[in-house]
Amino acid sequence: MIIARTIVDLKEHLYALSEGGRRSIGYVPTMGYLHEGHASLMREAKSHNDITVLSIFVNPTQFGPNEDLDRYPRDEERDLKLADECGINIVFLPAVQEMYPRPSKTSVIVSGLTDRLCGASRPGHFDGVGLVVSKLFHLIKPDRAYFGMKDAQQVAVIQQMVDDLNIDTVIVPCPTVREPDGLALSSRNVYLSAEHRAQAVVLSQSLAQAKTWIEEEATTAGSLLSLVKDRIESVPDAVIDYVELLQYPSLDPLNEHELTHKLESPVLLAMAVKFGTTRLIDNSLYHPSGGV
Repeated sequence: MIIARTIVDLKEHLYALSEGGRRSIGYVPTMGYLHEGHASLMREAKSHNDITVLSIFVNPTQFGPNEDLDRYPRDEERDLKLADECGINIVFLPAVQEMYPRPSKTSVIVSGLTDRLCGASRPGHFDGVGLVVSKLFHLIKPDRAYFGMKDAQQVAVIQQMVDDLNIDTVIVPCPTVREPDGLALSSRNVYLSAEHRAQAVVLSQSLAQAKTWIEEEATTAGSLLSLVKDRIESVPDAVIDYVELLQYPSLDPLNEHELTHKLESPVLLAMAVKFGTTRLIDNSLYHPSGGV
């Protein structure tokens, strides 16, 4: 496994691995502190491409004031071990100065999709995501890029950016990976106290319950949201940032009086909830056929 810490090294190693003919590149962008969710993306990339690239970069432009940039968990040694076990060919591990040698004067803004959910709670977050992902796509030129559906809004935003800018990369959404009790894997789970870790399973439980509620004839979009919020707030320390039901991937809102069992296109039930100082996100995609 090759570790590249500079753009020059990255390009040289990509060129060397591609000698002898066109070889497909699969790419997994991460901010490190890798877990089984990331490993599932790496294995998926490995199974469908000749060359696999993993990036580990805690991107400062997607963190707002008073967010957890400085305390975001990092463990380079463990990350590299997991990447090696998954068969990654190149790990791109740049410093901030390497990615941003001077203040950026270019923005990549995907309007509409970014003014709700996490975009409303974290102004400017997706502008930073769009900038760094576009930079990484231009450097690596992947045929396919793999993103977890735990952040379904990010997947929709990146897909829109790729379509609008004619970036020649296929975005591959991958299922959310969960703990045995249902909690979605996240690097931020390490912040949870034992008590809050036990309470946080209410997110996946409410999403599972919502599937039953959606299929009930009298359930409207508005009443579904009320039921889900009540379920989450039954846990003592859960503080809701948002719970929303939106069309996917457009992220257009639904009419609150619309009957959920009559939905004709996929809808996303997404939530962000704080337990103590730790903010967790989760979601589920529901299809008209009743599938999830």
